[in-house]
Amino acid sequence: MAVSLGAPRVLLRRLREIMAKPESAQARLDRIVVQIAANMVAEVCSVYVSRRDGSLELFATEGLNPEAVHKTHLKRGEGLVGLIVEQAEPLNLPEAQDHPAFSYRPETGEEIYHSFLGVPILRGGHALGVLTVQNQAQRHYSEEEVEALQTTAMVLAELIASGELTVAGDLGGRASRDGTRRIACESLSEGLALGHAVLHEPRVVVTKLIAEDTGRERVRLGESIEQLRTTIDDMLARVDMARAGEHRDVLEAYRMFAHDRGWIRRMEEAVSTGLTAEAAVERVQNDTRARMLRQTDPFLRERLHDIDDLSNRLLRLLAGRTMTAAQEDLPEDAILIARTMGPAELLDYDRQRLRGLVLEESGSASHVAIVARALDLAAVGQATGIVERVDTGDAVVLDAEVGEVYVRPTPDVVDAYADKVRFRAKRQEQYDKLHDTPAVTTDGVEIEMQINSGLLVDLPHLEESGASGIGLFRTELQFMISSTFPRLDQQTETYRAILDAAGERPVVFRSLDIGGDKVLPYIRRTQEENPALGWRAIRMALDRPGLLRTQVRALMRAAAGRELRLMLPMVSEVSEYDAARDVIDKERAHLRQHGREEPERILIGAMIEVPALLWQLDRLLPRVDFVSVGSNDLLQFLFAADRSNRRVADRFDVLSRPVLRVLRDIVVAAGRANTPLTLCGEMAGRPLEAMALIGLGFRCISMAPASIGPVKAMILSLDAAKLTEKVEGLLEADEADIRGALTSYAEATGVQL
Repeated sequence: MAVSLGAPRVLLRRLREIMAKPESAQARLDRIVVQIAANMVAEVCSVYVSRRDGSLELFATEGLNPEAVHKTHLKRGEGLVGLIVEQAEPLNLPEAQDHPAFSYRPETGEEIYHSFLGVPILRGGHALGVLTVQNQAQRHYSEEEVEALQTTAMVLAELIASGELTVAGDLGGRASRDGTRRIACESLSEGLALGHAVLHEPRVVVTKLIAEDTGRERVRLGESIEQLRTTIDDMLARVDMARAGEHRDVLEAYRMFAHDRGWIRRMEEAVSTGLTAEAAVERVQNDTRARMLRQTDPFLRERLHDIDDLSNRLLRLLAGRTMTAAQEDLPEDAILIARTMGPAELLDYDRQRLRGLVLEESGSASHVAIVARALDLAAVGQATGIVERVDTGDAVVLDAEVGEVYVRPTPDVVDAYADKVRFRAKRQEQYDKLHDTPAVTTDGVEIEMQINSGLLVDLPHLEESGASGIGLFRTELQFMISSTFPRLDQQTETYRAILDAAGERPVVFRSLDIGGDKVLPYIRRTQEENPALGWRAIRMALDRPGLLRTQVRALMRAAAGRELRLMLPMVSEVSEYDAARDVIDKERAHLRQHGREEPERILIGAMIEVPALLWQLDRLLPRVDFVSVGSNDLLQFLFAADRSNRRVADRFDVLSRPVLRVLRDIVVAAGRANTPLTLCGEMAGRPLEAMALIGLGFRCISMAPASIGPVKAMILSLDAAKLTEKVEGLLEADEADIRGALTSYAEATGVQL
């Protein structure tokens, strides 16, 4: 006997009444299986619930032996029930015992039943259990009955996910959102944070499953799908997206899915079974996730994010919630959780309330990671599955020093990290006391300490850190967070604000270092097999001189009557420096011709980050006003090891002999030419590495603002002359572990690391 189309709606209403009763979860589940069996005209209805170890436990039944409840267990993948969990798809059999996966359990008394229908109980694409019905007569259940049982399983998912079913102990409920979870990830910006989760794109919790008016729900769904399509079309039609390369490809994929008839048909069919539009979207999203999570093809797995994002956008449209959490009231200790996000979106948040950032997909070279570091915000990336494992308001511990996130941590974990945070705070208090103390070694050698910067919002760090200036201002960050190319007046205003904030302290502007992994959405990206070694920085500037001319003109106008320091990145040959300097000289002449006030002095430098330049220093150094070692790129090029690739990034030590010998050669060459020298990579911000740099002869280093205190404390406890002697000896000896030798030296001589 097939169930009528109206039956699911009647059943859902009755199940809701049962769910609302003030009784135990087990009692409710026992009543639910009775109701389902009656509605489906089935002689048996059973619910199996997944445990954390992957096994399945019979939790409630109508028709089977009640003594089997909580005693019948199936291993992962065992029996028809285990097969349903593995495949995350319904199983409809007129004769269950003929199926090769059938597993007989004598204690259940099910040998007299032949027909079998089972559906997975899904939440977030994960199977929380299985709902089954059985009959003695051999029959194939109708499509309407399968749909009815799947719809009913959505209600059971709520009960299981609530975490109330604890009679048998170790259950795998809440779709991986129950209990403490430790997630290993990649550190993007060092720091520690304790707080509460805030989803960047708040999850819409579907509470109303039953439609009062199916026709109205179908109209709502259609209108929201059309609105979704219009939103995507509008984004694609924007001028800045016209030639956006990879960004446009993503949106084109979105548009393809938004017009996919199969996806829309499945949601319409779900509405026709009596679900609300929101419940229909969630139902199809669950089914799709369950199928795609089991795909081995990486391309298809990647498409899961597209479908997820589209479904979530559609749910927000249906719920009338189209904004991100930036427009909502944040808790005082917000830890932002997102799959990925743009740098401009991060800047929308109230920095006073934001403690940390956790991303599923972004790596250390992403634009948002750069902004997080500029904001001195604890951040991690590659936190696989975090969005599905966390709910807004969950307690979170973020350790961006080692790359770990704890979701719903135990009290012991919270206490341990609270102590760690207090210890860091005390150390910071000690560093703050050094704010006005000059960075001078015990033998009287002064070390100039500067900060790396790139945004107006992080300029207060210059004063807070006590740094002597900005050794590297990454001008490209302003371009990355802008939706359109910043015009001349905009650039001028920004650069003037930077110089005003710095006052008498020097600022070294780096000309646009875009291309490679730094993609601007309004400039067409050239597809390259190895972007880091491709068309970027000065190479792009010389090929498209309009970019360089506009930026130089803006810098000169902003620095009128003041000193301007401009550094050229990615110089590979002296001729590139000469060509860029020619552009700068012409712009200065243009400024004079139009009677505009020019900078009091212009200093033009070059970054040493391409190894080929190491054998041209004798020609380069006499031409430049200063040089700066970009250790990040220089070292990855030296070792041919992509620093954003976790498999090789840590394979080579920056304190190895090849690196230190290269840096020593640069120091010697700069000293011979009497050319000012600094180093502005991440290497300068770690006390032990900074100690090695001083031992090599560096007297000016630039680092992240948060590193000023620890590095200064090290400098104040250091004898530079003795250290230089030690480093020279290590470079000439056969000592394999230079890092270990320097650490031992610091311990023996009382250097604070």
